[in-house]
Amino acid sequence: MQNDTAPSAAAGTRSQRAVRKVQAARAALDRASRRAVMAAAMALGATLLLDAPAHAAPAVGQPAPDFVAVDTAGQRHKLSDFAGKYVVLEWTNPGCPFVRKHYGSGNMPATQKAATAKGVVWLAINSTERAASDYLAPERLAAWMQEQSAAATHVLMDEDGIIGQAYGARTTPHLYIIDPKGVLVYAGGIDSIPSARVDDIKTATNYVNQALAEAFGGKPISAASTRAYGCSIKYKT
Repeated sequence: MQNDTAPSAAAGTRSQRAVRKVQAARAALDRASRRAVMAAAMALGATLLLDAPAHAAPAVGQPAPDFVAVDTAGQRHKLSDFAGKYVVLEWTNPGCPFVRKHYGSGNMPATQKAATAKGVVWLAINSTERAASDYLAPERLAAWMQEQSAAATHVLMDEDGIIGQAYGARTTPHLYIIDPKGVLVYAGGIDSIPSARVDDIKTATNYVNQALAEAFGGKPISAASTRAYGCSIKYKT
C-alpha cells in the first residue's frame, strides 16, 4: 500500500502559501485603492475625514475629528497640520441673514482679527450643498469674504457636508475652538443674543473672544458649550 501522507501534506502547504499570497495581494490592492481614492477626491476638491469612526459629533473635552479640505484657492489643508495652535472653526454661508449681520457689522471680521493676532488659526467652512439657491462657488465665496474684510486664515469648501456633519454643525454661524492638543474646548454661538439685529451685538457677550481670552490666560473656559443660532445648514441629502 502506498503512503499518500507526504504528498498530501506538501499539497496542503502549497495551498496555504497560495492563499497567503492571494490575501497579501488583496491587502496591497486595498491600500493602493484607498490611496487612489484619496488622491482622486482631493483632486476633485472633496473633503475627507481621517481615521474618524462614524459616531455622534464630539462633545467639548473630546478630540476634534481630523479632516482634509480644499480652500477657495484650491489649496489642500489638513486640520492636524495646525497641531500646537488654537484653531477656530466657523461655519458660514453668505446667504444667511445671521451671517450677514455679523459680517456686515464688522463683528465677525473683528473677532477673526483678534484671534489671528494671537496666533490662532481661523478656518471658515461652507457646508452649503451645490444645489442650494444660496450656494457660492469658491471664487465667488472668496470674493465675498474679501468684500467683507474677513480675516479667516483659510476659507474651506465642504459641499458634501462631511466636515459639518462630523462636528454636528447645525447653523450658520456655528463656532468651535480646538486647543493645541487637538481637543474641542468650545462649541456654540458667536455671542449671547440670538437675533439677526445688528444693534444687539454691542450688548451681547462675544463667546469666542471670551473663550480665547480665558484660554490664553490659563483659565478654564467659563462658557464652553453655548447655544448656536442662525440659519440651518443646507446639507447635501
